[in-house]
Amino acid sequence: MSRPGAAAAIGAAAGLCVLLMPGTAAAQMRADDTPGGGASSYRPADGSVAVTGTASSADGPRLERAKIYSDTIGPGQKKYYRVRLDDTSSAFVSTVLAPPPGTKSGILDGLQVSLTSTGGTPCSSGPAVYFGGDTTRPIADYASRRIEDSSSPCQEAGDYLYTVSWAGPQTSGTAKWPIELTYMAEPGLKAGTDVPQAPTSWSSKAPAPSDGTPQKVRGGTGFNEAAAVGDGAWRDDIRPGESRFYKVPVAWGQQLFLRAQLANTTSDSSFFTVNGLRLALYNTARGRVSDKSTGYTGAPAGVDLGTAPAAYGNRFGGAAEAESAMRFEGWYYVQVTLDPKVPSSVPVTLNVGIQGTAQPGPSYDGDAEAAGFGLGDAGAGGGADLTMRAIGFAGIGAGSVLVLGLGAWQLLSRRRRPAGGDAGADAVYSR
Repeated sequence: MSRPGAAAAIGAAAGLCVLLMPGTAAAQMRADDTPGGGASSYRPADGSVAVTGTASSADGPRLERAKIYSDTIGPGQKKYYRVRLDDTSSAFVSTVLAPPPGTKSGILDGLQVSLTSTGGTPCSSGPAVYFGGDTTRPIADYASRRIEDSSSPCQEAGDYLYTVSWAGPQTSGTAKWPIELTYMAEPGLKAGTDVPQAPTSWSSKAPAPSDGTPQKVRGGTGFNEAAAVGDGAWRDDIRPGESRFYKVPVAWGQQLFLRAQLANTTSDSSFFTVNGLRLALYNTARGRVSDKSTGYTGAPAGVDLGTAPAAYGNRFGGAAEAESAMRFEGWYYVQVTLDPKVPSSVPVTLNVGIQGTAQPGPSYDGDAEAAGFGLGDAGAGGGADLTMRAIGFAGIGAGSVLVLGLGAWQLLSRRRRPAGGDAGADAVYSR
């Protein structure tokens, strides 16, 4: 094999090793060892595109499908962007607002997003999302255009305006905080297909937490590097002011139940935080499903969260926000946040329960999985089978990868040896 060919093959083998260990790689690449042991900041997506939203709707930069963009926003600002919608897909344009951990905020500070036609017709409307206290954490929401019938607004193909507004008083300071934007397009249904109905009977009672020993996991700093978890108990450590992110595979017809539990602190300090522990859930398109919190005094504390079954029909009718947001099959994102006033890091256990058998999905007129909505072959299973297929590779450790790499190197060395034997091979390596 020629030297360039060998180098290419070695590179491919190394790339394969990395691909086979997504969970391990994500954990190693986390910005977890911050100077002084402080809380980790939200990590932007690799390869994200920098843009600058404008104050004028005439000049907003265009956001393309399936790309992730970065910008900033400050108190009192409203920024415009443009998206081009077709007349067959439902569109979801999201924004994450991610100030540095522990940054002070007003109780009414937050984020407001909207999607309108260029003539000002609203495509969807929803309430602002707020930090919910006097300190910040990453928060996110989306605006959407749902494909329905010709009598509904925003059904035509063309340019639309997406706006991101600061929700709160302009007196909150002058800092510019990072935002992250994405545009996802969900295929419509095949012509003549009946629209799936939302489930009418289901229980929100959470199952008992797992009795097994929690598995160790390192949560990510945000959506881009969330750690994959499934049924069972998961153990992590969280720093004051920090948010840890995890992702859970949820198939059509399944419910997700979560319990986050803080252990006691070892600090002698006396304190009380109203929202000491926060547990938030976001759907596949980064839309908020639910957000709960509990006080913390340094004694063990926990908070529970349960969802409706994931169903296409949840998006219709007058369903509550938490039920309507369970409208996709795919990865759902769990955010656990510790208040910055807690004096030290605290162990946290996340119990995950995925209930229900995976159901057949709607008849999409396009590749929903390629568009970011779906679980691939894993979606055909249910319960533990779904979880193991979705996160199985995350268990491959560095030792396994080293064995794979050595095997690839050995294979290459054999192909490079001339007929003269080992002396010839040594001569090749010494060049």
